[in-house]
Amino acid sequence: MKITRRRFLQASAATGLLVAGTTGFPALQALAQGENTAPSAEGKWMSTLCQGCTTWCAIQAYVVNGRVIKVRGNPNSKASHGKICPRPHLAIQQLYDPDRVKVPMKRTNPVKGRNEDPKFVPITWEEAIDTISDKMMELRKNNEPEKYVFFRGRYSGTTDVLYDATTKVFGSPNNISHSSICAEAEKFGPYYTEAYWDYRDYDLAETRYVLNWGADPVASNRQVPHVMNIWGNVADQATIVTIDPRLSASAAKSQEWMPVIPGEDGALAVAIAYVILSEGLWNKDFVGDFNDGVNLFKKGAIVPVESFTEKYTSGIVKWWNLELKDRTPEWASERAGIPADQIFRVARGFAKAAPRAISWLSPGSSMQVRGAYTTMAAHALNGLVGSVENVGGTLRGSSVPLAKLPSYEAYQDDTSKKGTKAKKIDQRGYKEFPALKSGKSGGGVLTNRVADAMLDKDPYEIKMAIADWCNLPFSCTGAQRWEKALEQLPFLAHITTNPSEMTQYADIVLPAPMHVFEKWSFNKSKANKYGFAAIQQAVVEPLWDVVNDETGFSWLLAESLAKKGFPNLLDYFKTEVKDPETGKAPTNHEEFTMAYLKQLTHALWDPTAEKKGDTLNSWQDFVDKGVWNTVEPAYFKNWDDFGTKTTKFEFYSETLKAALEGHAEKHKTTVDDIMQATKYLAKGEQAFVPHYEEPLRHGDATEYPFIFFEHRSRLNREARSANTLWYQEFKDVDPGDEAWDDVAKINPADGASLGIQSGDTIRITSPQGSITCTAKLWEGVRPGTVGKCYGQGHWAYGKIAALEYGKKPRGGNNNEILPSDFERLSGSTARHGGVTRIKIEKV
Repeated sequence: MKITRRRFLQASAATGLLVAGTTGFPALQALAQGENTAPSAEGKWMSTLCQGCTTWCAIQAYVVNGRVIKVRGNPNSKASHGKICPRPHLAIQQLYDPDRVKVPMKRTNPVKGRNEDPKFVPITWEEAIDTISDKMMELRKNNEPEKYVFFRGRYSGTTDVLYDATTKVFGSPNNISHSSICAEAEKFGPYYTEAYWDYRDYDLAETRYVLNWGADPVASNRQVPHVMNIWGNVADQATIVTIDPRLSASAAKSQEWMPVIPGEDGALAVAIAYVILSEGLWNKDFVGDFNDGVNLFKKGAIVPVESFTEKYTSGIVKWWNLELKDRTPEWASERAGIPADQIFRVARGFAKAAPRAISWLSPGSSMQVRGAYTTMAAHALNGLVGSVENVGGTLRGSSVPLAKLPSYEAYQDDTSKKGTKAKKIDQRGYKEFPALKSGKSGGGVLTNRVADAMLDKDPYEIKMAIADWCNLPFSCTGAQRWEKALEQLPFLAHITTNPSEMTQYADIVLPAPMHVFEKWSFNKSKANKYGFAAIQQAVVEPLWDVVNDETGFSWLLAESLAKKGFPNLLDYFKTEVKDPETGKAPTNHEEFTMAYLKQLTHALWDPTAEKKGDTLNSWQDFVDKGVWNTVEPAYFKNWDDFGTKTTKFEFYSETLKAALEGHAEKHKTTVDDIMQATKYLAKGEQAFVPHYEEPLRHGDATEYPFIFFEHRSRLNREARSANTLWYQEFKDVDPGDEAWDDVAKINPADGASLGIQSGDTIRITSPQGSITCTAKLWEGVRPGTVGKCYGQGHWAYGKIAALEYGKKPRGGNNNEILPSDFERLSGSTARHGGVTRIKIEKV
């Protein structure tokens, strides 16, 4: 069934379309017949939360006769203004997707491969859990529990029961999260300037200037409902500048668009800093000033350090001397492809708006091979104008008082303790992979490196894995490596809602609840100056034979392991988890889920607990209202001590210097050698300041003449919505894209030179591989580049996502042409910034 945009809006405003092709749903039939399907008195609004992105907005579902027919924002949410974006609407179709995994299954075809039918057959939960626990006990019997790995994709607030406790009590160090394939590099800049490793909040209501570094906040990234609701006001009161090779939704709503050459954002950032300093436009209340008031920041001039007295910052003169003194807009224009006069104009406007100015970081500018210093330079601009924790600037956000996972150390036996001391399988901390999360060598995660480690058996062989809510052979760059790694993996259990590409390699498949509507959990996040925690509840009875993927599965596994002679995990659950309302220990997986959820969130809904935020009267009050909000954070909170080595906002990062020197000492070498090993060009002290690095690209320009870049869709629910009709029908809400198609956007001038027209089938080839999709000539991409949205190209997932399940994809998966490479200082996957060149052929 195809529907028009008008009918879609009618459906959203009334009851919503459940799923095309599904019979027996009155709302669907009535809508198809044009009947009035407005919510009736028999329905009920029930609170839950969306996990379509990392904002985790509090929402409400309208339930009639046990069916979800509509969603809306939770009116109690201060972070989202009680609004939602398009993503939660798609969740209804995900819930009623006929292609969902409905029961546990086991593989009967021992041969694994992309073109191999697993020949799954249904089994009971008991058989499935028994098979998994047998494999785990075999590893313990052989004294090698470290050869087990748990892969975590998107997760909720109860994740640590499975991710941390179950893995570590069993005896493996290998709890591997997905985070570095979609983030981490953007956290590098704020940490090594102000010691804050997290996403930031932004004071949009008070700002007067926004610099979007590859961000598209009205459509993707984070805080979308908040930004959608307030962006019109921001545009009225502030100047918005979007730096992006694509005319994104945010760029279209900006006063200035800077279509940068992919990967050259760093040149713009340091040139803007040059203008601010050379023209004396820095915020003197925050940064300080020259002792005699005379500006010595002149082109090419070395400035004496002692001539400047800083206030809340450290290293401004060193930064100038080491990097900025020659980084003029004219120099940046040659590299970034942006006119020098526009760079001057933007720099002056940004500085004059101080401190109500925001330099908004995103993965688009930072997740490239040499992207760490780009994110440092972009965030350093917030320091130059004094907008850090200031009115109209960038904010850290308020904390949400939650309980932590109870200590499991007492439940680890000698085998567990020995196993957890083994090296992590992702090679974090290796010389060429510092992964310097929060200043610690090996502190971060290198999710995408695990495929190489498994294939090379370095540091050892992996013999079994459990994966929850992840699809690594689709979502990781160099996707072909994951297919090979999973082909040779002896045993894989996959917990999933839909049968994805990863499921095709599984030995056991377990059906997961559709998280928004069938699962009990919670999540916390921040937006609009408020931190919050939102409840996620089963607003309807699960449609299929599902068990909570985090808590329920962990309990069933613990019971099975106990029967086989390893009771430690079950003892831990029964002893350390109690229902705060009754004081009782759980006796089954349903009770365990609720007891642990209440235990973690107890401080939020207990009216006697001290906290800075909403007052809730009981657990049921939390469930009903659905969200707990903090108070607004205080401005200037960390100005007296940012947490860096100098306690100041660091332009010359003593914090990064200590981290790099520590990693170098660990490997008995020098920082210069570490820079070379991590593919950076910096030498000497330049490694400790935000600086320009020439982007590293795969492919020779002669053979591969175009720079490829990808972007995100406002309809991607963590890349899991492609099997819904609404995703395909309304894909053209993304500028330049087309409904029911997967298009590569090519500038018309380039299309003419290639003899390619819109609608042509083309093959895109990089040094990594080839994909086939449709050409779209569009002025919204700069010449010499090709832009393509991420999310299509599934060869599994369902009969809508794939043209032929298991065989023929709908379009092409970008990760099959993006090479596997890394921003090694943070551990992030390099997927943006034009990391690869491509060639285009008409098919």
